[in-house]
Amino acid sequence: MSELVYYDLKDTANVRLSLPAQMAREMGRRIVAGTFEPGELIDDENSLAERYSVSRVVVREAVKILVEKGMLSVRRGVGTHVRTRNNWKLLDDDVMAWHLSAPPRRDFLAQLAEIRLAIEPKAARWAAERATEEDIQSIQLACDRMAEEQGSTERFIIADALFHKAILRAAHNEFLAAIEGVTYSALLISVRITNKDPRENGASIPFHRDLANAIEERDPDKAEKLTSKLLEDAVRRLRLELGEDPVL
Repeated sequence: MSELVYYDLKDTANVRLSLPAQMAREMGRRIVAGTFEPGELIDDENSLAERYSVSRVVVREAVKILVEKGMLSVRRGVGTHVRTRNNWKLLDDDVMAWHLSAPPRRDFLAQLAEIRLAIEPKAARWAAERATEEDIQSIQLACDRMAEEQGSTERFIIADALFHKAILRAAHNEFLAAIEGVTYSALLISVRITNKDPRENGASIPFHRDLANAIEERDPDKAEKLTSKLLEDAVRRLRLELGEDPVL
């Protein structure tokens, strides 16, 4: 699943990248993938400029971007080091997207699932209480799109992500926008593991439809419970595919 899909979902796909941003993306992908280990000293400006065929100014700007994302630290007289993951701005859109280019990390997927389980059931409850008619229409249309796209893994997962996005937006809590990326990243990474056969996509549609109807019927208790069940089932499938104990 391309990281461009993530940017499409975040409505930032058409942003033209500068040379420093392009270089930061390539380096960031390598850091997320573990090519550069935490604490590792990366090449100096001259070496990086030669490797990427850019000027030293571009290198400095690219490094500055990754410093701002918490992925690199620069110390005068020592050099530029890779920082440990606990320093990264994990909710940053680029950092989230770069995980799509890296091998799936079990601990990262587990943490994404925990955040979703903690927040999205409440968001569904709030959506059932606060959604406008336009919000409800968006949720139902996203569910319709899932049914239409069940024969394609990529288009189906995009429709699935749009369904959850519509619910988060329907909750009318501005802070939930900050965790949209968690949902997209979790869906787009796990789909590589659990959705290998498009013929299995249709199995989840009735559960999504029940959730959409619960929100439309203004039943917050039901919406919250259905969301919890939907996410817990997704986590079980993921754990089974990874050869882990499926019990939450």
